[in-house]
Amino acid sequence: MADKGDIGYRVMAGAAAFAGGFVAKKAITLVWKKTTGKEPPTNPESPDVALSEAIGWAVVMGVGMEIARLLATRAAAHQWAKGTGELPSHLKVDA
Repeated sequence: MADKGDIGYRVMAGAAAFAGGFVAKKAITLVWKKTTGKEPPTNPESPDVALSEAIGWAVVMGVGMEIARLLATRAAAHQWAKGTGELPSHLKVDA
């Protein structure tokens, strides 16, 4: 079972990932509008949306959201280590 420190870190990292995802979605949508000149597909699964547009949106959104999550959780880990003096146990690398 996770100790209290790990639970605290997981809450902090989860909040950071949520915030990072929210900002990323807004940024990706804005870039999509500027690049393509139109709104992103609201329902890419619909046959009314061109397959190339649906795949493009899925790839851009998937990669962008994962990068945002990764950066946010790494920043949270850095701040956690700065505040506690060590990384959470599941992030420590055995040398």
